[in-house]
Amino acid sequence: MALKIRLARAGSKKRPYYHIVVAAATSPRDGKYIDVVGSFNPLLAKTDENRVKLDAAKAADWLKKGAQPTDRVLRFLDKAGLKKRDARNNPNKALPGKKRQEREKAAAAAAAAAAAAAAPAEGAAS
Repeated sequence: MALKIRLARAGSKKRPYYHIVVAAATSPRDGKYIDVVGSFNPLLAKTDENRVKLDAAKAADWLKKGAQPTDRVLRFLDKAGLKKRDARNNPNKALPGKKRQEREKAAAAAAAAAAAAAAPAEGAAS
């Protein structure tokens, strides 16, 4: 059975609170879990030490047993010094989408055509 260390949502509407749990990979997000490893309160400031509470011994034990953390939990484990998270880089994320690129090409072509049409008219006027 593949195990995941992931977040299970708790809290009320618009007031999220997450438990860091070890669960089977096939179980639903808020469904059955095996063990609670910690908690995460995203409403607290990033500098607040109570934002993430993690039982490092339990987490390390589950990592040794083969549990795979999700990306968000891996950030918490990296900050706690339990598992290294590689930095990611997606340079294409900042690029505009296909349709916008097509519109920009069309606008550039139209501007070039207008400039080319205006250039002979200026030459004839001189």
